[in-house]
Amino acid sequence: MSRAEQFQHSILTVSAEERFFPLIKKSLAGLSAASVEYRTSAAAARRCILERYYSIVVVNAPLPDGAGTELALDTARECGASVLLIVPDGVYEDTLDRVTDAGILVLAKPFPLPRITHAMRFLSAQQAKLREAEQRILAAEEKVQEVRLVDKAKFLLIEHRHLSEDEAHRLIGKQAMNHGVSRKRIAQRILEEYEE
Repeated sequence: MSRAEQFQHSILTVSAEERFFPLIKKSLAGLSAASVEYRTSAAAARRCILERYYSIVVVNAPLPDGAGTELALDTARECGASVLLIVPDGVYEDTLDRVTDAGILVLAKPFPLPRITHAMRFLSAQQAKLREAEQRILAAEEKVQEVRLVDKAKFLLIEHRHLSEDEAHRLIGKQAMNHGVSRKRIAQRILEEYEE
C-alpha cells in the first residue's frame, strides 16, 4: 500500500450532472476515502467547505450558479485541499492558464475513465506529501521548543547551582536517562523548581 492510500480522504465532488458522481466513485477504486460527498452547485459546495475539511475537491464545470473556476480558485486559496477542475474542451486552454499557478489540476471533457483515476491518484499523492511536510514542521517546532526549555533550564542550573554549561547539560541528560523521560520533561521540572 502506498503512502497516498494510507490516509482516509474526505472528498467533495461538485457537479450539475448527477451522472458524474458514479464516475468519481469508480475512479476512487484503490484509494481510501473516509467520505465522499456530492453537491450540485457552487453555493452548496461553499457551505460544505466552510463546515468541514476536505482533502480533495473535484469541480465539474460548468455549474448552475457559475463556471466553477471561481469555486476551484477559492478552494485552492483558502483551504489545504487538492483541487481537480474538469472543464469543457473549448475552454480548457484558457482555464489552464488561469488556474495552474494556484495548483489546480485541470482535465478537459470528454476523457476516458483511466484519466480521472490517474488524476485522483495524483491528488491523493499530493495530499500525502503535504501531510508529511506538516508532520516534519511540527516535529521541528517541538524540537525547537525542547531546545529552548533545556537552554532555559541550563541557565537556571548555572545561576542557582553554579554549574558550568557542560555540567548543566550533562545533569539534564543524566536525569532524563535515570528517570526514563525526555530532556524536555526534566527541563520542565527544573523550571518549576526554580521559577516558583
